[in-house]
Amino acid sequence: MMLSVQGLHTFYGQIEALKGIDLEVNEGEIVTLIGANGAGKSTLLMTICGNPRAAQGSILFNGQDITQMPTHEIAHLGIAQAPEGRRIFPRMTVLENLQMGAIPTEEAYFEADADRVFNLFPVLRERANQRGGTLSGGEQQMLAIARALMSRPKLLLLDEPALGMAPMIVKQLFAVIKDINEREQMTVFLVEQNAYHALRLAHRGYVMSTGDVVMSGTGAELLANPRIHAAYLEGGRPEA
Repeated sequence: MMLSVQGLHTFYGQIEALKGIDLEVNEGEIVTLIGANGAGKSTLLMTICGNPRAAQGSILFNGQDITQMPTHEIAHLGIAQAPEGRRIFPRMTVLENLQMGAIPTEEAYFEADADRVFNLFPVLRERANQRGGTLSGGEQQMLAIARALMSRPKLLLLDEPALGMAPMIVKQLFAVIKDINEREQMTVFLVEQNAYHALRLAHRGYVMSTGDVVMSGTGAELLANPRIHAAYLEGGRPEA
C-alpha cells in the first residue's frame, strides 16, 4: 500500500472540513475521488501535502507517517500535486515553471525530464520560452501537470484537472494520465467532478459527501451504481 489515510480530521478554524476520512491508494493504481463542491476533496489533497495540518488521524506514505511532516519534506519523499486552478507561476516562462517543479530532484535529471514532459505535452515545447500567464487555460493545466511530474513523484495528486476545460482538452489530459499510469506505472490519486471520465479511468474510486467518504468500489462498480448515476451522471455523458 502506497498511501493510507486513517481517521483523518481537518479543520478550518471551528469548521470541520474532514470528518474521519479512511482511504487507501495502492502502488500502480489510479484512484479517483468524486463528490460535490464543498465535499472536502481538495482539502484532503492539501492535508496529505501538509497544509492544512491534520487535527486527528494519520497519513502513511510507503509505511512512513507523514501526518505532521513539513510540505517540502513530503515533496522530497515523492508526492507531487497539480492543484485546483493550476496555480502556475504566470510571470515565469514554461521552462522556468518546470525548473521550479524539479527542485526536489537532482539537477542532472532536468534535461531528460523536461524532454519527457514535452513529449507528453508537445505544445509546451513550442511554448518553452513563453510566460505561463500568456498560455491558454488548457495549456496552463498541461503545464501544472508537467511541473508536478518534474519532481519524479511516486504519487501524483491531481486536483480537478478537467475543471473549465474544453472537451478536446479533457480528452487529451485523461489520455496522458492513462499513459503515464500504464507506461510508467505512475500511481495517481485523482480528484475530479467529471465523474464519468474519472471513473472510467480509475481502478478504484471513493465518493465524498460533506467531509466523509460515503461509498467506495471499483471504477466500473461505481459507474454502474444507480445512486452515482442519479447524483453525478444524470443528463447523459460528457462530450469529451
